[in-house]
Amino acid sequence: MFGTMFGVVTSLGLGVMQINSGLENLFGIPNSLTVQFIIIAFVTALACGSLMLGLDKGIKRLSDINMGFTGVLLAFMVILGPTLFIFDSFIENIGNYVVAMIPLSTWGEAYSNTDWQSGWTIFYWAWWVSWAPFVGVFIARISRGRTIREFVLGVLLIPMLILFFWFTTFGGVAIHMELLAALDPAMASPGLVEAVQADTGSAIFKLVEYYPFAKPITLLIVVMIVLWFVTSSDSASFVIDMLTAGGDTNPPKIQRLFWAIMEGLIAAILLAAGGLGALQAAAIVAGLPFALVIFVMMYALLRGLSRDRLILYRAQQHFITEESADHNSANEFADEHLLKGPPKIVKGD
Repeated sequence: MFGTMFGVVTSLGLGVMQINSGLENLFGIPNSLTVQFIIIAFVTALACGSLMLGLDKGIKRLSDINMGFTGVLLAFMVILGPTLFIFDSFIENIGNYVVAMIPLSTWGEAYSNTDWQSGWTIFYWAWWVSWAPFVGVFIARISRGRTIREFVLGVLLIPMLILFFWFTTFGGVAIHMELLAALDPAMASPGLVEAVQADTGSAIFKLVEYYPFAKPITLLIVVMIVLWFVTSSDSASFVIDMLTAGGDTNPPKIQRLFWAIMEGLIAAILLAAGGLGALQAAAIVAGLPFALVIFVMMYALLRGLSRDRLILYRAQQHFITEESADHNSANEFADEHLLKGPPKIVKGD
């Protein structure tokens, strides 16, 4: 619960800062704590309304709308941007990622003296770890009946490739601008680097200024960010409520509202306490202890899969002995015995 709460709260806080930057860019609304508190209240109210509609009518519909908007924005950036450069760099970035995975995973700044690792690498690591229980439980909830192969393909591999392409598109466009500026200073993108250094939330809005239809696209991005964090808050509240309700897959809606409101309150408190620094610290504090729990869960998953495999093997052997090749009957036999608890594993099995 603690990890899920602070993981989502960190995302909500960063999202609110980004929404505020977008509204400032569009309508000149000042970038201030007061405005951010109002945005948090608005996002929390939308999340509460979606929660009351339930999993299919609320969360699912918002997620479908979000995916549609995401596809439109991605296509816009690719078609009207440096298209060939984006596709070339997409393939190259996958190779760079594979090659650099081990060096970057073991990098400890032993030969350098910067605050990059503490400020970003560890922050993102702990942030994603804190999301692990929420994402795992929620995906398991909506993936019931899927095979492990389908789960790995649909939840890990395909989304990972889509994310590679997403980051390649937006990061690649910015890098392309800098490469052009190095070749021809007249083509430099004034204010982009400075804007990111001054306010990370304004980065994407400064980027789309170099595209046509900048204002409508900025408005679309603001709407998308709102919907992204509404669905995140919805899903997290749903999972936390399931945990606090003892695993009940349909917990009381009033409890979901309580957790959604708590997420908004904690995000507001952290923003008031220290902005980005406080959000980063909260993510690290929540993620570090749960990283240890993840190792235990990995071991437990292996044990559970080994138990299932053993029971299925025994069931198949039983029906083969009975001179029956009916594997469906063997599977039913295995399912029946799985409900009775783990079998006694004898050495040699």
